[in-house]
Amino acid sequence: MRKVAAIQMASGPNVNANLIEAARLITMAADAGAELVVLPENFAIMGLSEFDKVKIREADGQGPIQDFLSEQAARHGVWLVGGTVPLAAHDADKVRSACLLIDDQGKRVARYDKIHLFDVELPDNGERYVESETIEEGDQVVVVDTPFGRLGLAICYDLRFPELFRRMQAQGVDIIAIPSAFTAITGKAHWETLVRARAIENLSYVIAAAQGGYHVNGRETHGDSMIVDPWGRVLDRLPSGSGFVLAELDMGNLASTRRNFPVLEHRYMKRATS
Repeated sequence: MRKVAAIQMASGPNVNANLIEAARLITMAADAGAELVVLPENFAIMGLSEFDKVKIREADGQGPIQDFLSEQAARHGVWLVGGTVPLAAHDADKVRSACLLIDDQGKRVARYDKIHLFDVELPDNGERYVESETIEEGDQVVVVDTPFGRLGLAICYDLRFPELFRRMQAQGVDIIAIPSAFTAITGKAHWETLVRARAIENLSYVIAAAQGGYHVNGRETHGDSMIVDPWGRVLDRLPSGSGFVLAELDMGNLASTRRNFPVLEHRYMKRATS
């Protein structure tokens, strides 16, 4: 069995400070035996303005945040899901919110650009989020082979769109990594339900790494990073504060769960005969 970890942070506007904190937590997770580590969304910056991330955007393949991910993965010999990195977009005033997968040698294996953008208003406290003002959406589903199984990548608001994960399942996904930064309000209402639902309906492990706490920009994120097994059981969770959660992936359990409860086969059979 292989150990995996999800890191929880409360990032701020200072990139260097955030990277130092991320490095500390990656080290702790690796020392605890994690071979796959997932960082949260916006781990490198939660700016005072949504446009702050545009100011530090990096060209694809080069830049200090991308270098940091490669260095950390190689230093600790872990596979690293790099939360999100603001990469250059076609629009000069926007970024691609890119989730990068780095192998244990520090080489990039995959890139997923966030598809579903968080454009909502929260009437309970007057918060308003319009990610489309600063983020250019992606359009590609990403599932890749790893030593741990077939790994799918998604980001935060993607969690609300089960059809995305069904497309992952059609590509043989076993493990889903979801770097996130859920608001306190939406997280309290929906976070655990959505994370566990994605695990249950796809009979897959879900590693959900979250921002959690109060941020300099006045925002509060929900936290509650968790690792969930294919039966929907929460194997480990961190309700609040900086730290990490750790659990073992039992691929024998995944295989037996799918064999004994063949809901995925039933779905495809239904489609084939309808």
